[in-house]
Amino acid sequence: RSLLYVVLVALSNPVETMMDTRTATAELGWTAYPASGWEEVSGYDENLNTIRTYQVCNVFEPSQNNWLLTTFVRRRAAQRVYVEMRFTVRDCSSIPRVPGSCKETFTSTIRERPGAYLKVDTIAADESFSQVDFGGRLMKVNTEVRSFGPLSRNGFYLAFQDYGACMSLLSVRVFYKKCPSVVQNFAVFPETMTGAESTSLVIARGTCIPNAEEVDVPIKLYCNGDGEWMVPIGSCTCKAGFEPDNSSGKVLQRFWILRRL
Repeated sequence: RSLLYVVLVALSNPVETMMDTRTATAELGWTAYPASGWEEVSGYDENLNTIRTYQVCNVFEPSQNNWLLTTFVRRRAAQRVYVEMRFTVRDCSSIPRVPGSCKETFTSTIRERPGAYLKVDTIAADESFSQVDFGGRLMKVNTEVRSFGPLSRNGFYLAFQDYGACMSLLSVRVFYKKCPSVVQNFAVFPETMTGAESTSLVIARGTCIPNAEEVDVPIKLYCNGDGEWMVPIGSCTCKAGFEPDNSSGKVLQRFWILRRL
């Protein structure tokens, strides 16, 4: 009689979220300094969903330097982390009698060690809103993604620095990328974290599925910085007395199928 050996292919998401303020149901409780700077409020996104946001608008006050520090974010095993920031910025030219110190940018920073802040980037708005836009509830939401690494400690804090903008930080999502576990060339490859750089290639060793064995070279796949597998090396072949089921030699309803004769 014929026996079927079934191997489940893991179709997991190549992105793992570490923090997402859009899912917050209570106060975020981030640290704002000075107290007259960033303020946490309940607001709405462009789809009118209730969200917790931070806003600042001290454009008429000179020499602004307002800091906003998140709670601690655990690194897990990630070496490189991505931050997605969604925000709105008021157009300085639309504010009557605004001084020349008004800004339409802010700075993102990371802190792994106490007192050691490392600038990630200056974030500029592609689109800003005027009073007319805001009154008509036409929100011009900007989305920017930045990454940083390599990371080595247990976790980190993110900081956002305002120098005199009128803006709302609608949401912050922190995530890392990974290559999901997969079966390829009759070998199983484990879930693998991406490397410390966006151009890194991380080697993953494969293990032959039951009733299969390595041909001649170690079986490998490379996990790239986008969480995609590439550059397969080597393969497994069926042991004596076994052969692949050519009629089902592809993913069928999330399964790889091998027939034993």
